[in-house]
Order: sequence, then structure tokens, then C-alpha cells
Amino acid sequence: MEIKPINAIVYNQEIVDMDKVVAPPYDVITSEYCDELYERDPFNIVRLILTKGDNRYEDAKNYYEKWLLKGVLIKTKKPSIFYMIQKYTTESGRKIERKGFIARNKIESFESKKILPHEYTMGGPKADRLKLTKAIRANLSQIFMVYSDPLMTIENKVLPKYINQKPYIDVVDDNNVEHIVYLIDDEKDIKIIQDTLSDKTLLIADGHHRYETAMNYSKECDDVEAQYVMSYFTNAQDDNLIIFPTHRIITKDIDPSYIMEAVKKYYDVDKMPFEASNKNEVKKEFLEKIEESNKTRITTGLYLKNDNAFYILKLKDKMTDLIDAPDVLKKLDLVVLHELIITKELNYTKDEQMAQQGIKYIKQEFEAFDAIDNNKASASFIMAYPKMKDITDISSQGYRMPQKSTYFYPKLLSGIVINPLHK
Repeated sequence: MEIKPINAIVYNQEIVDMDKVVAPPYDVITSEYCDELYERDPFNIVRLILTKGDNRYEDAKNYYEKWLLKGVLIKTKKPSIFYMIQKYTTESGRKIERKGFIARNKIESFESKKILPHEYTMGGPKADRLKLTKAIRANLSQIFMVYSDPLMTIENKVLPKYINQKPYIDVVDDNNVEHIVYLIDDEKDIKIIQDTLSDKTLLIADGHHRYETAMNYSKECDDVEAQYVMSYFTNAQDDNLIIFPTHRIITKDIDPSYIMEAVKKYYDVDKMPFEASNKNEVKKEFLEKIEESNKTRITTGLYLKNDNAFYILKLKDKMTDLIDAPDVLKKLDLVVLHELIITKELNYTKDEQMAQQGIKYIKQEFEAFDAIDNNKASASFIMAYPKMKDITDISSQGYRMPQKSTYFYPKLLSGIVINPLHK
């Protein structure tokens, strides 16, 4: 993969407070949170990535050009790569330090097999992002790419030189994730990064809509810069690369006993009853057992309305023979759940599943449990953590995972760096 440093446009930290101007990607910003970010600072990046009003794209362009004229946004002295460490603590107390870097990569078609998608995209977001890209002529957010380097070359040869220096940027986001950024403009270090990725295939972990937007823009624009896109790259061998599951919540009013009878056709079921006094303790054991069992057998958790128990669902032998799908997809707990239970037994249409009608896809575990506790759902299917190997196997064979299969956390902040798509 061809990698290049960025002819970067960045916030002028002598004028702005970085904590107040960064924002998450546009697709996770609610309307209420957007208002909050607007009020937080007049130069918050949300005014570019999610402009409000009737003339959104023109207004975003005007903001961008004014900020450049005022010196709120400035160019770095040299083309640079931005090495970033994201620090946070999981709910279980584990301290995570995910490492990666922001640079440009050559835009390649999926047919080239140099860049692999793993999820499907929808037309609406791509049309929106393309209009914004045409207006501003810049990448405002990164695509999240994963590569594989068991030698950990960049981590061992480049990072030690910078890790004890004062960071170029150090911000804490609203989820209490610290983003520590080091600017790399030394040509020798940049070459090590370029050489390391020169023979690598990239997997799109997050940002499929943004990547396909970049592909479309590159076909319409002759500028050399437009043939590259800004991405964040992390090593699949990093133990701190954690993929969170997205749980399935049945919001349609379905008798829990019917759901249980349907489940028993395909899964062996272990019941874990609880009392109010020990519910949290049993819940922790429940989540641990899902992960442990899923190492050797497709396993899903189940929590039903009006039932003081958690259930471990272990797929019976030969049940995947009932699924009409490629073998590589049959290894996924989500494919099994959707095909055998949600579609076949609970009679959801594919359109209903895609539009989340009567079913919700929820990233946070506590929301999946709260939906039952607050009587807002009939059942919550608790999914196991996805395996990076499964994602890679599926993508390399030309297939894609079901909608909302993976959740790479933490999200990448917008506002760290902007990549102009013109000279």
C-alpha cells in the first residue's frame, strides 16, 4: 500500500483550546450533542463536519475559508504523519493504549484486493459526504484502517523516538478517552512507515461510507491529492485493538416463552438464575461465560422480559447446515442468530432488519440490559466480542459481514488534522 505524509492543515493551538474544538465522527453525533458542540466553541470542527441550516455545504465552506484566513487553521511546516495513542479504561478496569498513525493512502478499488471492506454501506450518507467533500475539498475525518505486521516495526523503530517528547496534541474527549498525538516530519521515520506498509493489505475497520465517498470524489477530480485519502492505521497484532460487539434487541412485543422455545431448537441452553441481591455478580459471570464458551463454540447470551435469569446459548452441532450462506460467514454468531432466530423463527423481513424496525442494534452492554429491565424490549441477545481473524477471513474472500457487526472503540476524533485535496 502506498502511504504518504499529509500536507496538513491543523488548528492553531495559540488561538484555540483543542479540548473545545475536536468532535467525534459525524455519524455518532446526535442533534442534541451537535447543539452542545456548537455552543462549546465557535471554531469547533462540528461546524464543518455537521453544519446546521439550509445551506449546509456552502456554510461549511465559508467557515473553513474564514478560519484559514483568520489563522485559526494553519499549515504544518512540512508534510507530516501524526502518531496517536488513545488511552482509556474499560468497564472491567483494564487500561488500554491503542496505537496508530494518521497519514494518506492511495485510493484503490476493492477489486484490487489491496483494501478490503467488511461491512455494507447505504447511499444516503455517501451522497451527503460527497457534497461536503466537493464544497470544502478536504478530508475532515479519517478512515480507520487495520494492517498486519507481526514484527511491530513502527512500534519498535519509530515510536520510541517520540514517546518521551512533549505531545503535539493531548486532548481528552467526552468519553474520557485521552488522545496523545506526536507529529512525525522526519523523512527517515516517514520512510520506515512507508516501507513497512508497502506490501500490506488494508482492512477498513470503520469509515466505509467515507472511503467510498473518497473513491467517488477521486473519479471526479483530477488533482493528484484527490487520489489519496486520510486514514488512521493500526496494527492488527496490537493487543489493545479491541472490537466490541453490537447487541440485538427485540423491541417487537413477542412472548418470551415463544422466543425461548424457538431458541431451544438450535441451541443448548444453560440457565443462570439470579436474585435482586446478586444480579450484578451473576451478570458479570454471565458475560465471562459467553466469551469463554465462544472460544470453541458459537455462543450468544439471552436476557428475556419478566424472567429473573440469564441464558447462555450454545449452538448445537450441524445447525449451520440449515443456513444458506458461504462457510466463512457461518462462523459468525450474528449470521447464525439472524438467519435461524430473527428471520426464520421471529419472522423479521430483511427490510425490517436493515431499517431496525422492531429490532435495535445497540453497542453498549448496559443499554441492552436496561431495555429489558425498563420493559422496553422482549429480549436482548448479548453477542460475543468479534474476532479479528473472522473479519479478515471474510473480507479476504470477498464477503462482507452483517449490518452493524463490529464496533471499533474508541472512535477517531475529527479536528486532529485536515487533509486538503488540492494544491
